[in-house]
Amino acid sequence: MLFGVKRGVFVIAAICPSSDVTRMETTRVEAENHRQPNSADSPRRVAMVAFPDVQLLDVVGPLEVLAAAGFVETHRNQGPGYAIEIVGLEPGPVRAASGLRIEVDYAVEERHESIVDTLIVAGGLGSRAAAKDERILDYLRAVAPRARRVCSVCTGTVVLAEAGLLDGRRVTTHWGFAEELARRYPKLVVDPDSIYVRDGKFWTSAGVTAGMDLALALVEDDTDRELALEVSRGMVFFMKRPGGQSQFSAQLAGQMANRDPLRDLQASIVENPEADHSVERLAARVAMSPRHFARVFREEVGQSPARFVECVRVEAARRGLEESRRSIEEVAIRAGFRTAETMRRAFLRQIGIGPSAYRERFSDIGVAGRTGLVRGVTTTRKEGIQNHG
Repeated sequence: MLFGVKRGVFVIAAICPSSDVTRMETTRVEAENHRQPNSADSPRRVAMVAFPDVQLLDVVGPLEVLAAAGFVETHRNQGPGYAIEIVGLEPGPVRAASGLRIEVDYAVEERHESIVDTLIVAGGLGSRAAAKDERILDYLRAVAPRARRVCSVCTGTVVLAEAGLLDGRRVTTHWGFAEELARRYPKLVVDPDSIYVRDGKFWTSAGVTAGMDLALALVEDDTDRELALEVSRGMVFFMKRPGGQSQFSAQLAGQMANRDPLRDLQASIVENPEADHSVERLAARVAMSPRHFARVFREEVGQSPARFVECVRVEAARRGLEESRRSIEEVAIRAGFRTAETMRRAFLRQIGIGPSAYRERFSDIGVAGRTGLVRGVTTTRKEGIQNHG
């Protein structure tokens, strides 16, 4: 069974064992009175904002997840499902950055009075232009206050930020854009490592496929873990993928050494952070003197061996604090720190708070709560604005 979305219509293709292929298209659910919020038995209305040069996967990835979940819900009479519409500058085809086209159902100017359950803003190359288009910003400012949830995928975060909807909130975006986002919008608390972040009713996600992770989290929030797990299995992707963006970012993946022995060494450090990774031991493993090894490593990786090892261990410790009930001391040892005090000092250097405070703030959020706030911008926020909606 395959699921898809076409102009707000759930498309379901049943692949039969014979040569015949039957296509079925469910009737599109139209909410005639857009001033009325969703009732308990009506589909959850989802509005996806798309624009020229949008990243196509930012649009279709989350919508495929919601469509699949909605089909399961309605087919089993377990819930109302989702009614999806794509909103843009004008109805009709819009060209994505890849050159492919998607169909916009409604112009933003037609939807200022609309009440939706979930508002999602896609990202992509066109997000900079979208963030300057007053038609889109006016639509977001009008609809977001009445929506139960407001979400962004990848650089769609900048569009919500430009609309003034994210001030004081913790957000994420594609790792390659995180520093620029923090610099341009200093009122935001930017987390460059999370796959997605929830702050009140505002949900933001990292690059491209992270929009699917976010959509699956929305499904779990709407229904239960079992249904979300069924969708993830059917679509063959992680329920909650391991690790944060740092596994893809310049800090780790982007700063891999040019030489195979050093790359292999880096991989072994990531895989076994608790091992002895002293400069002397690492140098011996690649048949170099400690002094020569330290110089070559810094030249190729952009940081000292000790700094790289500490970054890896802090990431391992963060996962341990978020995802387990182990004591601070046990997490420290498993991550390769000899003592809890050594780990505390490393945390303060890298993320500005100690392990105990980190666990208190983020351990109940799981993968969504992974943090590595951009330093020198904002690392704290007022308690009074943490929970909205």
